[in-house]
Amino acid sequence: MNTANTAQTDYSNYSSQQNSSYNPQGPAAGNGGNGGNGNNGGYNGYSYSSNPQPPQNEHKKSHGGKKVLLRVAACIGVVALGFGGGLAGTVVASRTGLTGGQVVVQQVQRDTNTDSVSQGSTNGTNLSIQDVAALVQPSVVAITTEQMVSTNTWFGGSYVQSGAGSGVIISQDGYIVTCAHVVSGANNITVQLADGTEYTATVVGQDSTSDVAVLKIEATGLTPAVIGNSDSLAVGETTIAVGNPLGTLSNTVTNGIVSALNREVTVQGNDMNLIQTSASISPGNSGGGLFNANGELIGIVNAKSSSSDAEGLGFAIPINTAMEMAKQMIEKGYVARPAMGVTVITINDAQTAMQYGVSNYGVYIYQIASGSGAEKGGLKLGDRIISIDDVAVSSASDVQKYCQSKEVGDTVTLQVERDGKVISCEVTLGESTQSTATAESGN
Repeated sequence: MNTANTAQTDYSNYSSQQNSSYNPQGPAAGNGGNGGNGNNGGYNGYSYSSNPQPPQNEHKKSHGGKKVLLRVAACIGVVALGFGGGLAGTVVASRTGLTGGQVVVQQVQRDTNTDSVSQGSTNGTNLSIQDVAALVQPSVVAITTEQMVSTNTWFGGSYVQSGAGSGVIISQDGYIVTCAHVVSGANNITVQLADGTEYTATVVGQDSTSDVAVLKIEATGLTPAVIGNSDSLAVGETTIAVGNPLGTLSNTVTNGIVSALNREVTVQGNDMNLIQTSASISPGNSGGGLFNANGELIGIVNAKSSSSDAEGLGFAIPINTAMEMAKQMIEKGYVARPAMGVTVITINDAQTAMQYGVSNYGVYIYQIASGSGAEKGGLKLGDRIISIDDVAVSSASDVQKYCQSKEVGDTVTLQVERDGKVISCEVTLGESTQSTATAESGN
């Protein structure tokens, strides 16, 4: 890989990343990866590398060109594109009483006739940074987590690992949106409001693919953020980030601009289109709000560069994406995605091909879920996927992205190679409730 820039990208201040490995036994064995948990003290460290990307037009929606690559040191070896145990990510606490709930988000003009805001409104008139800060700080919370970590020593045992992040209130009755990596693996979650009041939070749902999670606290009369429209953003607009940097400096306000839109970033194999901002972002800001000059929430902060060679390089999940995910979690507890019901693996080097006993590079079916559309459509273990609906695929990520572009119930046609022959299989996409991650094996 030709690397032009290398930097560290931080998430929340404790690591709860999933490290997964697989036992090379060939596709026909049908054995998936053996999961494992890896925990690093301090802040999560993600590195990315990229070639220079072309200048962006304000309204350009194309995802073409070079993409930023955020990589974890220990990559996952397979990608599950189908059904499986669990919801979208790990649900930390019981969701009893939450299923079927509805959230009413704040999407109206704020009352600006207050002592803290003397002029301006959210109907198109830009406010000062001071005014925006006064408006939005009550909607941003500090999040602290505790996670039991087992020690790999002769004596065994475990210890409590603490972490911190941020969140944004989206309803008066206690729904909060944050990043999935902030709360992943946490046993206890505490939310602190801007006035210092603390609540124990439960996880309504979380989705590692979009890096969005929703928490619930038992409170009423809260101040939800005004939800903006991230699709209407333009490069150069003012941005204001509010969060809990370093886990100790809650309600810190920084400002910058929208540096780029639709920045394609790959995090643990999941392709995300993020807002790039120059607002100063620090570890602990993850899950906090990115606001525009009208005080409207336009993004959820989820990554930043910590390299000494790259200043002013932060990323946020567009609020339209985050709210779409959040509403599904509140209604169902998970994010429903179309899925074939297979696990596939990319084989693109001689060593991996030899391990799996195959002669051609490509994308191979590694597992098939019982009763899935893949099984009903005639796919078999060891099939090499050539194309889907005549669109060539060369990686597990290609398969995942194509499936995600469809809807549950859609039918896709796969061209697969089996025993030296190319055959067609029609697969009806089912609903996946399992968060999936993609990583390519080989070089």
